[in-house]
Amino acid sequence: WLKAHYKEAFMAAVLSSDMAHTDKVVIFVEECRQLGITIVSPDVNRSQYKFSVDEKMHILYGLGAIKGVGEAAIVNIIEARKEKPFQDLFDFCARVDARKVSRRVFEALIRSGACDNFGMERAFLMETLEEAIKASEQLVKNYAQGQDDLFGVSLSADDVLMKPREVLVKPWTARVRLQGEKETLGLYLTGHPLEQYENELRQLRTSTIRDLKIEKNRRQIIAGLIVMVRTLLTRKGDKMAFITIDDGTGRQEIAIFADQYRENKELLVKDNLVVIEGEVGADDFSGGLRVRCMEIMSLEKARMKTARLLKIKLCSDELIDSFSGKLMAAFKPYQDEIGCPVQLVYQQLGAAVVLRLGEHWRVNPKEALLEDLKVMEGVESIDVNY
Repeated sequence: WLKAHYKEAFMAAVLSSDMAHTDKVVIFVEECRQLGITIVSPDVNRSQYKFSVDEKMHILYGLGAIKGVGEAAIVNIIEARKEKPFQDLFDFCARVDARKVSRRVFEALIRSGACDNFGMERAFLMETLEEAIKASEQLVKNYAQGQDDLFGVSLSADDVLMKPREVLVKPWTARVRLQGEKETLGLYLTGHPLEQYENELRQLRTSTIRDLKIEKNRRQIIAGLIVMVRTLLTRKGDKMAFITIDDGTGRQEIAIFADQYRENKELLVKDNLVVIEGEVGADDFSGGLRVRCMEIMSLEKARMKTARLLKIKLCSDELIDSFSGKLMAAFKPYQDEIGCPVQLVYQQLGAAVVLRLGEHWRVNPKEALLEDLKVMEGVESIDVNY
């Protein structure tokens, strides 16, 4: 009973929250997740200035909580959509007031996910934004001059000229998409950056933060995104740091003492993904756990140190004649004689073949290589085995 009433009271607090204080909004959203309250991404066709409740009793993200989108722009958007919802980006640009909804506002809306219901990838929307803005400017100019088209029919936002051209755009990676949400909303709304690495991290770490516990005389490995960094001077005058990392299951503060700080200070930046080996003990001050870092690494360094195999599963239906050449070209910048061996898995008609490439094709499994392989035609999946 208490939990149910607290949930109702908390929802009421979220709905009445001040949009000007994004940091408080972030705290509210995180608490909603803990309570099992669904938060729906902002939507230019449905969201109000403040948070609201949709027909499914989910909380709909308020447009006022998007950084870079002012109240005047939001009022204009809500007014413009009263007659009918915006159909696509071109329709959206044409029907709002360019003096109030600037290019910067459009970009923030796209990156936050507020234009996702147009049914296009965010990368495509961003790529065609310039064209949509120019088309809307031309439409306004034609209206002002009283121009009609060649058939004597007045131009409108529904005109066929207001449709995007065919363009091939590479979809944003999960990392880029989520970073856009973090920068515009202050948090990751549609996922967590660690989700794409979950298979790797499960093999690398000994525990999640949520399940971390004291084990004497045993180092433990955790991994997460740095969400907070603070530095201070020791009594000897050396610099050390306390960082807080988030792995999606919880947050943990970690002490980085002077020797580790000197060697790895370039890693101690917010939003960096780090792998930490350390000793876990009791924190008498907070009553929780304390972690002392013995080694801190980037994920790429951890891969190089411990990965046994890069496994690439091929999709036979999508393989093209030039695939092998493109694959070798992708590998070439990352070839490393002490790198990770590569294994190809090809399956068709119930039969499968596993091909391990020669030692000459060992590679350094850097993030850039993995991203290139993921979008390569003919590649079904990629796994780094430890």
